[in-house]
Amino acid sequence: MLNLIPKAMADDAAQRVMQRCDRLASISETEGELTRVYLSDEHFQANRQVQQWMEAAGMSVWQDEVGNICGRYEAATSRAPAILLGSHLDSVRNAGRYDGPLGVLTAIEVVSALHSQNIRLANAIEIVGFADEEGTRFGITLLGSKGLTGQWPNDWLDKTDSQSISVREAMLAQNLDPLKVQHAARHPDSIAAYLELHIEQGPCLETADLPLGVVTAINGAHRLNCQFTGLAGHAGTVPMTQRQDALAAAAEWMVAIEKETTEAGGGLVATVGQISCSPGAVNVISGEVALSLDIRGPEDAPLSNLLQQLLSRAEKIAAARGITFYAEEFYHIAATTCDTRLREACTQAVSAVQGCAPQLSSGAGHDAIAIASQWPVAMIFVRCEKGISHHPAEAVTVQDVAAGIQAFTRAVQLTATPQREYETDDISQAV
Repeated sequence: MLNLIPKAMADDAAQRVMQRCDRLASISETEGELTRVYLSDEHFQANRQVQQWMEAAGMSVWQDEVGNICGRYEAATSRAPAILLGSHLDSVRNAGRYDGPLGVLTAIEVVSALHSQNIRLANAIEIVGFADEEGTRFGITLLGSKGLTGQWPNDWLDKTDSQSISVREAMLAQNLDPLKVQHAARHPDSIAAYLELHIEQGPCLETADLPLGVVTAINGAHRLNCQFTGLAGHAGTVPMTQRQDALAAAAEWMVAIEKETTEAGGGLVATVGQISCSPGAVNVISGEVALSLDIRGPEDAPLSNLLQQLLSRAEKIAAARGITFYAEEFYHIAATTCDTRLREACTQAVSAVQGCAPQLSSGAGHDAIAIASQWPVAMIFVRCEKGISHHPAEAVTVQDVAAGIQAFTRAVQLTATPQREYETDDISQAV
C-alpha cells in the first residue's frame, strides 16, 4: 500500500515552500526586483541555499560542471536508477518568484516526507535545480538541462552577454572548468524518469476552478519573419480601388490568422507580436509591412498543417491585392509529448487529490524539453493567479501548493512502483 502525505503535513510543507520561495526571491542582482541569471554570484548563492535545504531533507548534494545543484535520496537498493525531479532556479528580469523554484522546493518536500517516515522507494530520487532555463544572460536556453543530457554545442562557450563576457569567461570566474562541461552529462541508465511540477503560466486551471492539472505535451513552435510588399502612394490622391496597400493586406491576414487558428482548435495558438510599416507617415499609403508570426501547438502535424494554411492564406490575400508576400522561418522546436505511463501516474495522483485531472498542454518551454531527448518525462501544473507569469505579480496559494505536494509525492511513488502493484492498490481516497 502506498504511503500518503496527510493533509496537515502537506499544509505545513506548503507553508515552508512559500517561505523558501520568498527567501530565494531575495537573492537578486537588482534591489526590489527578482533577477537571477546564469553564472552570476546570485546563481551560486541560491545554489548554496538550496543545498542546505536538500541536506536537511536527507539528501547527498553536489554541484555539477555546468552549475546545476543536485541532490540524491538513495533507493532501497543502492545504485538503482533515479526518478529525477526538478525545475530551474534562474529567472527572467524582474521576474515572479514561483516560475522554476516552486518545482525545486516542492520536490525537496517530497523527499523530506519520505525521509521523515524512513521510506525508501525502488528508485532513488534525485532533485536538480537547473542553472539556466530562461536564457536571460546569454540568449541561449536550457543550458542546465542540456548539460545534464550532454547536448551542449561547442560554440555555447563563446556566446557573450550584454557586457561581452563569454560563457567560458563567466564559468572561469565562478571556478567552473569549461573543459569539463561534458562531465555533467548523466549516463542514460542512471535515470529512469523525469517529473516536474510547475506553475501553469496560463489561465486554464483558474477558469476551471481547479488547483492542479496534468500536462499532455509541451507545445512545438514555429516563428517567422513575414513581409507584405505593395506600393507606397499619396493618401489623398490614389483612389481606393487602385491601391496596393501592404498594411491593409497585413491587417486582413491578421484577422484571418485569429479566425482560422480558433477554428482549428486542438490547443493551437498563433500570435502576431511585432509589426512595422514603411514609410510610416500619416499621409502615405504603406508600401511595405514587416510582421512576425509565432505559432504553437501540442502536436507537430496539426501545427505544420495550420502553418501552411496560414501562409497560403497570406499568398492569396497578397495576390488579390496585387502585392507580394514573403516569409522566412527563424526558429522551430518540435512538440514534446509527455510519456504515457508517467502521465497516467500523474493523472491518478491528481485525481486522488482533487477528484479529477484536467489534461492541458504547455504553451511555455520547460527543462523537460531537453530531458525528454534522453528519458521519459511528465509534468503537473499548479494554478497561478490570472495566469500571470514572468512578472512580479506571479502568485500561487498555500492551499494549491499543498495539493501539489500531495499529488507530486503520490506521482513519484506511482512512478517508482511496478504497474501491477498500483493497479490493485486502493489509492482513490484523497489525503
